[in-house]
Amino acid sequence: MISVIFDLDGTLVDSEPNYYESGRRTLERHGVADFTWEQHARFIGIGTLETLEILKDRYAIPAPVEQLLAEQNSAYLELAGTRTEVFPQMRELVERLHAEGAAMAVASGSSREAIDAVLAATGLDRLLTTVVSAEEVAHGKPAPDVFLEAARRLGTDPAGCVVFEDAAPGARAARAAGMRCVAIPYVKGTADDPAFAAAGLLFPGGQAEFSADVAHDWLTTRRTG
Repeated sequence: MISVIFDLDGTLVDSEPNYYESGRRTLERHGVADFTWEQHARFIGIGTLETLEILKDRYAIPAPVEQLLAEQNSAYLELAGTRTEVFPQMRELVERLHAEGAAMAVASGSSREAIDAVLAATGLDRLLTTVVSAEEVAHGKPAPDVFLEAARRLGTDPAGCVVFEDAAPGARAARAAGMRCVAIPYVKGTADDPAFAAAGLLFPGGQAEFSADVAHDWLTTRRTG
């Protein structure tokens, strides 16, 4: 049976607004007062630590990146429990796969604390119990490490895994891991990014177009084909 690995932010849940707000607050605390959503969107799909390393250099922030990460995680956790929504069709797909006994995991560039908080707040923690964060591997996306570690924990060969991703770096990571990919672009207008070209199934319109039935049928074909 095929194994399914889900990215979290922007794929299962609409947490990007929370990441933007927590990052904006953190940067503002360190003198950066004009960080916009458009600037944030360029980092969607890249791990929080990697993003902060870039922003620290860009804005010449003297604080250690570990401090910035702790501040952003703290701000994010304040928001995650009350403002995180699961995409309805994604919840339907996860519930359906869980009922069928499919092997599933979450592999995310977020911290483990943030992942656990979101899964608990949304009730997905009872359905998705295998979790890998970027903190637990050597390199974040677009490196394949989180996906390869998820496959290892599921006891599945990478070739037998399908990754659900919303961002180009994640799609690249899935390909580098030797896994097939279902792509649901979060950022409008990025469906033509070359990283999505190799996706086995692409929903160009993102979550507005995503269908649990279509995705499940496609997975069933991979399972039996």
